[in-house]
This record gives sequence, C-alpha cells and structure tokens, in this order.
Amino acid sequence: MDVPIGNATDIRARLIDAGGLSLDRMPMLHVVFDRLTSGCSDNLKPLVASPVYFAFNGFTSGRFGEMLDAYENNAVAGIFHAPEWDSHILVGLNRDFLFTLVEALFGADGAEPPVEDERPFSAIELRLAHTILEQVGKALESSFALVSMTPFRLERTETRMEFAVIGGRNNKAVEAKFSVQALNRGGEMFLILPQSVINPMRPALSKVLTGDSAARDPTWTQQMTAEVRKAEVTLRAVLEERTLTLGEIAGLKVGQVIGLDATPATRVKLEGNDRPLFWCHMGQAQGSYVLRVDEAIAQDKEGAHDDAVG
Repeated sequence: MDVPIGNATDIRARLIDAGGLSLDRMPMLHVVFDRLTSGCSDNLKPLVASPVYFAFNGFTSGRFGEMLDAYENNAVAGIFHAPEWDSHILVGLNRDFLFTLVEALFGADGAEPPVEDERPFSAIELRLAHTILEQVGKALESSFALVSMTPFRLERTETRMEFAVIGGRNNKAVEAKFSVQALNRGGEMFLILPQSVINPMRPALSKVLTGDSAARDPTWTQQMTAEVRKAEVTLRAVLEERTLTLGEIAGLKVGQVIGLDATPATRVKLEGNDRPLFWCHMGQAQGSYVLRVDEAIAQDKEGAHDDAVG
C-alpha cells in the first residue's frame, strides 16, 4: 500500500519538530539572555528610584500554548515584531513584577506588605507595563545584536493569554525566565521565542564567545561608541575664580562691582562636569563670544601655569 509522504518542505519541518531544540548546543543563548538582564536593569534606572535587579533563571523548550496557560490571569504580555526575522516574540510580566515596580516607581520603600490581590490590572498598571516593555524591547535589540540585528517593535499588550498567541498553540518554542528584585521583593519576566525564529540562527547561537572575541566584537564596539557620543556633557568657561570670606559675601550689595584681575589676554579654563579640560583664549565672532582651544589640561597637573586664577 502506498503511503503519501508529502513534499520535501513538510518532511523537513516534521523532522525538525520531532528533534526539538538542543539548547545545550546553543551557548550564545546564555550570553544573549545574560546581556538582556543588564540591559533591562540599565534601561529602568531613569524610571525607578530604587535599584531593580534582573537575573536569568534558565530556559526550556516546549509547546507555545502550554507555556502561556501557566500565566493565565496572572501576567501582562507584550507582543513584539522583529521585522528582520519576519516574526513575533512575546515578553510577559507577571503580577508580582508589576505590583513591585508600581510601588518602586511611586516612591515606596517596601515597608508595606506585598499586594496579593487577584483583581484585574488597573489602567495605571497597564500603562506602566507598556512603558516597561518598551524599555525591554530596547534591551532585546542590544542583546540580540551579537547574533542577529533587528529592531523590536512593541505592537500591543494583552492580559488574556488566549489573545497573546503569536502562532499555533502546538508550535514549538523556547521560554526564558528572569527573576526581578526590587524593594526586597520580587517578580518574574518571561520571554517566549518561536522555534521558527531560532532555527535560522542556530549557526550563530552555536558559537562559543571567548573573552578575546567578546572584547573585539565590532557590533558591540560600534554600539558602545555611538551611545558614548550621544551622552550630554555641560561645559563651563571660567575666566577667573575669587576666594571670599563669608563676611565679605554677606556684605555684598546690589550694584556693587567686584574687580577681576583677568585681561583680554588671560586664558579661560574650560570645564566639563567640574573637571578641567582645556585652556582657551576668548574672542568674538559675529557678535558672540567664542573660545579657541589652546591646549589640554593634564589632570594630574591641574593648577600648574594657572594664569586664569587670581
């Protein structure tokens, strides 16, 4: 009796599905997820006054639907689109995570007992979840840049897990779990990647990242350089500095003139974040004051040849 075997694509898909994922053969997944914990902590610092610590707790493979069922009525899921992969991934924040971050965001010190209410999430909590997930998306882009460059765009959030499915419920997927600590309490974040996303990246994920190659990774170096160059630094030009007693300061009056020893030839000290950087000469151009940099100030010899301080 003849048995239909289907086309070659169907056979290959079935073989891959039957074989599952050999997670121990993809060491770069550990590196990516470890880097994700650092990125999430750094991205949340501007939002939350209290320190927030992320830790990678490992990953497993299984069926997508079974993974989501474990979080029904207990999490907010964010659906991200990765255009370079032509696919979606899911990031979830459980109830304890959100309640902890809400308290930390609004200045709580952790003295109150944790909230154990199983009520629906409020509008403020959902808004906060959306903001946190946006920051997680930025961290995802940075961490996955080691193996595959793609932006992660948050398309929507869901509280009902049956609406958070990004593929067939029986499709194979990888779930990574992260614990979160803040205000002496914790929560959980989980990340679900379809197997169809991981399969094309297997060669890159199978590589072992040594210390030398990590230090010289061009993508990471380029990203670090770009971020450093975007950092804002306030510069201050100091023509002269005077030392006064508290009595002299108390005796100052409106309209009083304080004499300076500086002349048009006196060099100006350019400072950044209260650190001396350059000696400059001041001039005018197109009606504005300008500085011409003469030389850098050696940090260990600051004050030598200081002809700008009276």
